[in-house]
Amino acid sequence: MNISNRIAHSRPLATTAMHGRAEALRNAGEQVIDLSIAISHFPAPAAVLDAVSAALGKQRTMPYTEVGGALRVREALRAKLGSENGIAASVDEIIVTNGCKQAYYQALYAMTDPGDRIAVFRPYWPAYLATAELLGLEVVMTDLPDTLTPATLAAFGKVKALVLNNPHNPSGKVFTRAELEHILDWAAAGGVHLIVDESYEHLIFDGEHVSLASLCQDERAWRDIGIVTMFSASQSYAMMGWRVGFALAPQHIVKAMQNVQGPITAAAPHLSQVAAAAAFATGAPHEMMRDYRLRRDLVLHHLAEVPWIGMQAPASGPYLWGDVRALTMDTVGFAERLIEQQRVALMPGDALGVPGFIRIGYISDDHATLMEGVRRIVDFGERLRTGTP
Repeated sequence: MNISNRIAHSRPLATTAMHGRAEALRNAGEQVIDLSIAISHFPAPAAVLDAVSAALGKQRTMPYTEVGGALRVREALRAKLGSENGIAASVDEIIVTNGCKQAYYQALYAMTDPGDRIAVFRPYWPAYLATAELLGLEVVMTDLPDTLTPATLAAFGKVKALVLNNPHNPSGKVFTRAELEHILDWAAAGGVHLIVDESYEHLIFDGEHVSLASLCQDERAWRDIGIVTMFSASQSYAMMGWRVGFALAPQHIVKAMQNVQGPITAAAPHLSQVAAAAAFATGAPHEMMRDYRLRRDLVLHHLAEVPWIGMQAPASGPYLWGDVRALTMDTVGFAERLIEQQRVALMPGDALGVPGFIRIGYISDDHATLMEGVRRIVDFGERLRTGTP
C-alpha cells in the first residue's frame, strides 16, 4: 500500500535525525559525544519533582483534564504571564500542549490555509519549515540581520504570518524592544499574524527578554493583530522529556487549536501539567544559567585561536553558532565525516538554512566530555584544513 501524497515527500527533522543517529551508535555500543541538540545535564527543578510526588500521593489515578489544560494550571500560567511577561490574559486564552512543537503546529493550522505564505528568518529552527510543508504552506525567507529594521520586514513581501523565535535559535540573538516594535508596526499595517516562540525566555546571558505581545499599548491590540506566543518548559527548566508547553492566543484561536488537539492527543498528560505549573512558578533558573555561561565561555576560549572557525558569544540559548566557511561550505559532509571518524555529532548549518555554519549544543554531559568533543572537532577540522588523513 502506498502512503499518502501529503506525507510522501516529507523528511525527518534534521535535528532529531542526527540525534537519532548518535543514539543508534550508542545502542550499538559505540562511545558518541552528541552535541547535535541541547539536552540539559541538570535535573528538573526540585519544586517540579515535589509537586509531581505530591500529586501522586493524593491521587493514584490520573484523570483526563479539559483539552486545553486543567483550570488551575491555566490559572497558574495566567499569573506567570502577568508577573513575568507583562501580559494580561484570561484562562480561555491559554492552551497547554505536549511541548512547543504541538502548539506551533496547531497555531499554524488554525491561522492559515494551504497555499498561504508565511515568513521565517534564516537560519531557522527546522520544525518551522517541516510543519509548514505538512500544511501545504509556502515559506518566504530572508536572512536574520544583526539589527532588524523595517526594510528587513519589507523584504518578505505579502505574507499571512511571521514566525519568530525570541531569543533566536541558533544564533542566540535577543531582539531589542525597538526591533519588536518594528515588527508590531509592520504586522498591524499589513494584517500579518505573528507566531512568537519564546521558549528560551530565561536562557539569556546578555540583554533583556521582552514579550512582543506586552508592547501593545492597547491590551486588545495583540488580540486584534492575532499574536500567538508560545512557551516551553523543556529548555528553561531542563524538562526536555516532560513534553509540556503552552500558548497564549486570542480566545477564538485557542478554541480552534483545541479543535485540532482534541482528536490527536486530547489534553497534555495530567502529571506534565502539574509539572508545568510548578516549573513556570519558579522564575529564572539562575544556578543553571551560571553553569551554562561557564560552559559557553570554556568552549569559546578553546576555539578563539582556531583559524578556520568564527564564533561570537551568543547572548542567549544552549547553542553556539560557528562560521566555518573558511574551511568548507559543505557542512553536511563535515558533520557526516565527523560522526563517522570522531564519533562526535553536531548540526550542519545546511539543516538550518545556512551552509558554511555549524551548531554546537554545549549543555549536555559533564565539562570534560564537552571539552573532549570540542577537541575532536578542532582536530578533525585541522586535518581537513591541512589535507592530513
